[in-house]
Order: sequence, then structure tokens, then C-alpha cells
Amino acid sequence: MNNFDQRRRSICVSLLGGLASMAITGVVKAKPTVDEAAKVFRLDGGAVTYAFGVNPDGRLQTVYWGSSLSPADQLSAPVPVPDNSSNEMSITVTPFEFPGFGGGLTVEPALKVTFPDGVRDLDLRYVDHQVSGDRIVVRLKDVSRAVHVTLNYSMDAATGVLSRSAVVENRSADWIQIDQLAAASFNLPYSDDYQLSYLTGRWAGEFALQTRPITPGATVIESRKGVTSHQANPWIAVNRRGTEEESGPVWFGALAWSGSWRISVDMDSLGGLRATAGYNPFDFAYRLKPGERLASPAFHAGFSNEGFGGASRLFHRYQRTRILPGAPTLRPRPVLYNSWEATEFAVDEAGQMVLAEKAASIGVERFVVDDGWFGARNDSRAGLGDWFVNAKKFPNGLAPLIKRANDLGMEFGLWVEPEMVNPNSDLYRAHPDWVIHFPGRARSEARDQLVLNLARKEVYDYLLHALDRLLTSNNIAFLKWDHNRAWSEPGWPAVAPAEQQRLYVAYVDNLYKLLAELRRRHPHIEIESCASGGGRVDLGIMALTDQVWVSDNTDPYDRLLIQDGFSHAYAPAIMMAWVTDAPNFVNQRVTSLEYRFLSAMQGSLGVGANLNHWSSDDFTKAKQLIAAYKVIRPTVQQGNLYRLVSPRGGSARSATLSVAQDGNQAVLFAFLHSGGMRDAQPYIQLRGLDPAKEYTLRMISGSVAPKTPNKASGAYWMGQGIKVSLEGDFQAAAVVLDAL
Repeated sequence: MNNFDQRRRSICVSLLGGLASMAITGVVKAKPTVDEAAKVFRLDGGAVTYAFGVNPDGRLQTVYWGSSLSPADQLSAPVPVPDNSSNEMSITVTPFEFPGFGGGLTVEPALKVTFPDGVRDLDLRYVDHQVSGDRIVVRLKDVSRAVHVTLNYSMDAATGVLSRSAVVENRSADWIQIDQLAAASFNLPYSDDYQLSYLTGRWAGEFALQTRPITPGATVIESRKGVTSHQANPWIAVNRRGTEEESGPVWFGALAWSGSWRISVDMDSLGGLRATAGYNPFDFAYRLKPGERLASPAFHAGFSNEGFGGASRLFHRYQRTRILPGAPTLRPRPVLYNSWEATEFAVDEAGQMVLAEKAASIGVERFVVDDGWFGARNDSRAGLGDWFVNAKKFPNGLAPLIKRANDLGMEFGLWVEPEMVNPNSDLYRAHPDWVIHFPGRARSEARDQLVLNLARKEVYDYLLHALDRLLTSNNIAFLKWDHNRAWSEPGWPAVAPAEQQRLYVAYVDNLYKLLAELRRRHPHIEIESCASGGGRVDLGIMALTDQVWVSDNTDPYDRLLIQDGFSHAYAPAIMMAWVTDAPNFVNQRVTSLEYRFLSAMQGSLGVGANLNHWSSDDFTKAKQLIAAYKVIRPTVQQGNLYRLVSPRGGSARSATLSVAQDGNQAVLFAFLHSGGMRDAQPYIQLRGLDPAKEYTLRMISGSVAPKTPNKASGAYWMGQGIKVSLEGDFQAAAVVLDAL
């Protein structure tokens, strides 16, 4: 096994539920079953059954994916779909689990290879299988050449979320080139009413939910940027017409990969639907020497018959219990303060101590110094790569500031951007060859910086040493790990031309390895994934980071839309949301401090405002709301989320409800964008409560209509609902229901 494969395998362990030192314990595993006579494989978990089998041609074919079947139900061995014509051959319309490009295949392949003699035909047939614990491993091989493929299937017993991945091995005597590799193909049978949902965006406008009918042809969602990207996110959902927020079938899934990726959703000429997800084949060519392997990312996919809300709650639970570090028992996200908006690059010991004292006074638990603390970093044009403390700004090092923060009862954190370098830095002057580049070509800068080639061992070693030294020398509990630009000129001239496009895989492998090694050496450290906001949010990075920065846009109304889209794919347990100043820098919108807090309190709460500009009333209000947030924090971060009223589509109102896992608390957040013409105040019907329990009502902020009972059953709150009194523009309220 080569070094690249060792890294992929070590990361895939966590992504597929085996989670080593961050392992979950005490989780009941789903036991797969195999009908040996029919060669049908079946996985059952939650309320889901997934089945596939070997057809008479020896190819792996989908049998079923949907609501749970009875254990007694017999599933027949699959048979290929007959040719529809000479232009729609069987191989193109049969729902294969892992189609290779060959034999006339014209739909999206899961694997495409080139051989040294120019042959690009691949015909994968079943060899054998193995069942171990909750996992099915199926081995395939080309009919005549020594290309071996191992497919991994694992289903979570609690949620029915299925994890799939593939490993390709070259057992020939010469190289083979992988031109395309996916984790899996997922198939659904003919229907004329499928719809596709996915997430798109831009900087300061991430996670916009898009929905379109699925018709013959292909929809491709991708990133070619070397990073997950703001423009698209590797999550999709497929539903049938008529599916709503809390009813109807939804198939969903997300790719665990933090580099360039692609998901293709296509409907063939007979109406069969398939989704194929993996490495982006754009500019991709991975040469395997004899004996080498390449592992795909993992794709995690599930099914719910309870609409988009049911689908997201299942996926949130899966992330909390199977993906995130520390799963299944997650530490609540601390309330943090970040100094960026107060000081930007002009940080120094005295100024940061003043901010720390003010942050502690309102109940902040983690104080984070943002950019500007290192090297010659006085603006964006210098210092990146030089990870040593600026002696002019901190003449005594970071120790006095850290001690002061700790004495005030707060943990200490730092902003870092390890993968980048400024041309104006000691590191770049010493090692200009360490960046991603093509020789003799211009090196495109963005934000005055270049991208270090983390695929290089020297770069990996340098960053590990620098960050390890920083964490060893200082009592640092948290790193905000940023990534502020996409790739350009993706060359790796230090290796042979045929090896250079390994960059797309090797870079991300080493990123994962670096994060994992830092966590191993410093088990207390927590890390936030940030990439100019939400540019690197995916299940791959989430396995190694504790929280994600969703967007640089902190406008509280824009955040309602961003957080709504985010919640379709990812858990509130990791969703950082800050309270910053008004007018907001993104759009100059002015909102009240209370409105800003309530918007941010739907996730993991942070404060990023300039506390030096706050009034005494601001400090009083913030202290009150932070104290209230700490009481509801477990419910908000790790409860079941119900999107009661969507902010999308220009809606004037929106509302979310978080219900604790034990059903003993529920938190309602309600928002009004703008009222007019004496609009009637609607009742909001709650969901997810125990109908037999009695719940008392208390307000964090705002008010409810007169004669609202102080105590009523869960059945009442779900049936009659709550009328929240909201009038004017940018108004909000928060209501807590506690079970007696």
C-alpha cells in the first residue's frame, strides 16, 4: 500500500464510521444480510432498506432503496434492463451500482481508466464478497485486465444512512491512469415527477437552496477550485412531486471531500435516475503504478418518508453520532468572542486585553484573536506563512494575554491560515517553489496570497512543526483555520509530469493528515473550518473539525436564509453564527442588538462586534441573552430541528423550533422581516413535542398574544399553536417550552 493510499484509508476509517481515537462507542450496528442463492445483498437500518445484487452478466445492480421492508420479504436477483433500441443498449439503461466506462456505456461512469496501450474500455464483473460487522465489501475485476475494485457499504443502524466508497487497485505489470473515480452511483427507478434540490451561492451568499425538476439529461453540480467552494456544496436531495417539509419521500446524500468534486444527477432515455459523486474529473489524471491503489471519498446517503424536515433531522443525527469529532457525545459549542471587527490587523497585547475583559463581562467562554498577531502582518499583503508571534505587538509573547483570558474564565483561541503564503514573507522568499504553480507561468494572486502545495512533504512537515510548536508553547484551546482563496495554475513541477495531477488528491489527503496529527498531539484542541466563510463545509472536513464558519455575512436577516439552506444538509451543532455591529458591513442594514442575537442563537453563538463601541445598555442586553442561550444551548445545538416557517421566497415571516432529544424542552425562534397593512398575527403550530406532556411557556425575548396559556400539553401547542406578537420591521421573539 503506497503513502497516498495509507492516508486515504486512515481518513476513510473516520468517514465510514470506524472513528479510531474519536470513535463512537455503544452504538448498535446494522447487520447486513446476503441471499447467497440469489446473490442479493441487503442492508437495513432505521426505517430504511437498501439492496443490490449480482445480475446474470456478473455485474452489480441496484435492487431497492426506500422504506424498510419486512425481513421476510424476498428480493429477486436483478436482471439487466433489455435494449430499447440499438441506440439505447442495455448497458446504458441498467441501474449499475458502480459502472465502468466501457462496453458502450454512455451515461456517467463511476470509474474510467486509460491503459498504456491506449485502451479505455473497462468491464467490471463480480468476484466475491465479505460481510464483517455492519459492512459489506464486494470485489470486482475487469474481465481481462488486472484492475481490481473494492466497494465498501456500511449502514448506520439508527438512521439508515448508507456510506459507500471504492478502492481501485492496479495489479498489472504496468501503469494505469484513472481519469474518473466516484464513490458510488445511486439509482432510483422510473418516475416522471422527481425533483432535485441542491445548494449554491457565492461569497456572503452561501447555501441558497435550489430546486428543479429532473428531466432527461444531466445536472452537474461541482467545484473545480481545489476546495469545496462557495458556489456549490456537495449535498443533494431528490424528492417526488408533492413532498413537503414534513411528508413525502426524500433521498439525500453528501460527499465527504474537501477538494475538487462533482455530483452528476442524470435521467436516462427510459427515465431511470442515477446520481454519481466523487472526484471532479476536470483536469484529473491519477497514474497508478503496479501495486498502487486509489481510494475514493465516501458518499453518505439516506432516505426519509417524512419530507425534507425528516431527511435533515436524520442527517443531523448521523453527523452528531457518526461523523463529528467526539461523537456521539459532543461538547456544547462555547460562546466565543472574535476580535476581527474590533481591531482587524491592528492587534496588540493591551488592546486585546481590554476586549477580553469586556467579552468576559457578558459571559463569553472563548476569546479568539483573529488575523494580525504573527510575522510582519499589518495588512493582507505580508506575513502569511511566518507563524511566529509578532514581537512588536506582543513583546512578551502570547502568554500574558492567554493568562489574562484564562483568569477571566475564558479559553483562548487564534486565527490561522496555514495553507497560504504571501509573496512578501520570509517563507516565500526562502521557498518560492513551495507554492502550487506551473514553471515559467504567472502566479495568480488573490487576496495578495498564493496557495502552498500541501501535497509536498516539505510543506506538510513545515506546517506541522510550526503549528505544533505554537500549540506546545501556548495554552491554546482553539484554532480558526481559514482558507481565503481558490487554486490557480494547479501544477506540481517537483514531480514527473505524469504524476503532477495527483495534486488534487494528495493535497487534501495531507490536509486531513495534518489536522488528524495535530489533534493526536493536542487532544484538547478544537478547530473551526473556515474558508472566507462557508467555502469549505463538507463531511470530510467535518470529521476533523468541531465547528464551521457558515458565511462572512453576519447580517442577521441574510443569515436566516443562509442558515435555512445550511440546515437542509448540516447540523446546527456545528453552525457558527456571530452577533456583529450595525449597520452591517455587507449591506449596511441596521437592526437591533436583540434581533441580531436571536438570529445567531439558532446555531452556535459567537460575538464579533467591536465591544469598545457598545453602550452600557448593550452590555446589559448581551449578558442577559447569553445567559439565556446557555440554558437552551443543548436543545438548540443538538436537538431536533423543525423549520416551521421558511424565510425563502420573499416570506415576511420565518420560524424554527428546536426540540431536545428527550422531548423535555423546545425553543421557538420567530422573525418578522416587515409588517404592513395591519397583517394578522398567525398561529405557529409546533412539531415534535410529546403530546402527553405538559409544557410551561416562558419568554426569552418578545411577547405572545394575550390569553396565551402559561401551561398546556404538547398536543395543544402542536394543535392550537402559539401566536407570537411581532409588529414593525426586523422584529424577533424567542419562546421556551419546558416539560413539567
